[in-house]
Amino acid sequence: MKSFFQLAIIALVSIFCWACSGKPSADLLIRNAVIYTVDSQFSKATSMAIRDGKILAIGSDENISSQYSAKELFDAKGKFIYPGFIDAHCHFYRYGLGLQTADLVGTTSWQAILDTLVKFSAIRPEGWIIGRGWDQNDWSSQEFPTNEALNKLFPDRPVLLSRIDGHAAMANSKALELAGIKAGDQLTGGKIEVKNGQLTGLLIDNAIGLVESKITAPTEVQMKEALLDAQRNCFAMGLTTVDDCGLDYNEVEFIDGMQKSGELKMRIYAMLSDSKKNYDYLLPKGIIKTDRLNVRSFKVYADGALGSRGACLLEDYADHTGNKGFLLSDPEHFDSIAALLAKTPFQMNTHAIGDSGNRTILKIYAKHLVARSDRRWRIEHAQVVNASDFALFGQYGIIPSVQPTHATSDMYWAGKRLGSEREKGAYAFQDLMKQNGWIPLGTDFPVEDISPFKTFYAAVVRQDAKGFPAGGYQPENALSREEALRGMTIWAAKSNFEEAEKGSLEPGKLADFILLDQDLLAIPSDRLLVTRVLGTWISGEKVH
Repeated sequence: MKSFFQLAIIALVSIFCWACSGKPSADLLIRNAVIYTVDSQFSKATSMAIRDGKILAIGSDENISSQYSAKELFDAKGKFIYPGFIDAHCHFYRYGLGLQTADLVGTTSWQAILDTLVKFSAIRPEGWIIGRGWDQNDWSSQEFPTNEALNKLFPDRPVLLSRIDGHAAMANSKALELAGIKAGDQLTGGKIEVKNGQLTGLLIDNAIGLVESKITAPTEVQMKEALLDAQRNCFAMGLTTVDDCGLDYNEVEFIDGMQKSGELKMRIYAMLSDSKKNYDYLLPKGIIKTDRLNVRSFKVYADGALGSRGACLLEDYADHTGNKGFLLSDPEHFDSIAALLAKTPFQMNTHAIGDSGNRTILKIYAKHLVARSDRRWRIEHAQVVNASDFALFGQYGIIPSVQPTHATSDMYWAGKRLGSEREKGAYAFQDLMKQNGWIPLGTDFPVEDISPFKTFYAAVVRQDAKGFPAGGYQPENALSREEALRGMTIWAAKSNFEEAEKGSLEPGKLADFILLDQDLLAIPSDRLLVTRVLGTWISGEKVH
């Protein structure tokens, strides 16, 4: 048996030999993995060395272990590593706030909503009753409700219930009274529904803001809770960067403070909302870029949503004669913003759903961009595009930022809204990708589910979870699995001007990666939706 002195000598010699070996030290060494780097060659590896939050090297187990020593070794046990997912279009902060309100997603009738609100109001007996997530297209009767039952249940408490897409809402009489809304009121880019001379409570697009402006702003405690709740759920789904579409500057400052304190680790690409206060704040400052935050774009709204018939179409809705939808602002407004931002390094990212909304924005962008430019101005959704307008995306380097689950959510009724011929230009992801050779993908959560696996499935399979429709919805516009993965990683990073620092697993890039239990590139389609995230790392730190 060796003495303590002999053991000490052996330990010292071992340390000396290690120091003399000349091996660089890594903080973390991953081995025995199937690593999809998503580099330009779409190459694979089995091992990765990480130091100071970045990737040192990537290659085979033998090569990496022979080149580097490590403070920590992680055996992936043959599981699958991908770059951290990037959601190119979501509402991260407002998703978190929504977790504090009545959840109406999946309700199958107006009565089911009323039942939910009664239970919710018993838990929160004071103040506004806020809910979101209803969709009348999921009900047996697909007509919009009225607020009569709400008024009877809650005569003294204001109620505002947002539709799943956020472009329609139901308010009770108390909420309408607080907002000063009267029958016959008119406004640009919105609609206050009236039947038989009476307010029904249905508000479309800009009309919603009249009521929302009366709701008490969240406290700092509520803001922090919302951001941390959203972060936790996103990490569990393998998201390491989110594009938060439509924030005010004070919300961005709060996010920045939480990131700098270390409480909020999520990386956020923030788009400031289209308002004077945000332009006045950001334009003099210039781009804000930290390790976790990137603020270099503005979010503008051209029109509403297809589900609430607020999307602006070139011809009437097939199921509503005399209604083409509407723009949310005059074209002159969009043109003035484009003229302003064209002189700056900032992106203009515009929500456009209908074919008229898309044409309006495409032509305004074309007026202010140089052909084949790399300004990466984006059209968010690009949901219905006229056949003659697709080429404008490629001609002016305009990026269509799309959300594949919109196709599989809307496919049950999109044809009724659009008609079969116009529907061919809807959710046309393959046609849109060909314009620039790449396309970023997102979810639009909480409008859709937060899961990036549903994004991948919808992009590739174009069916619902039950396998409907057979062969897929407009399968000619499905993306390949490699294209879908790029859309959720390196192409999403590129849409944010961040492809040099993230989106693929290559030396020098951020060590943002995820470990999955299945191979997204190889498993049968019916297994995609049950994929599990086994671990999420940001800057080499395991956060889930």
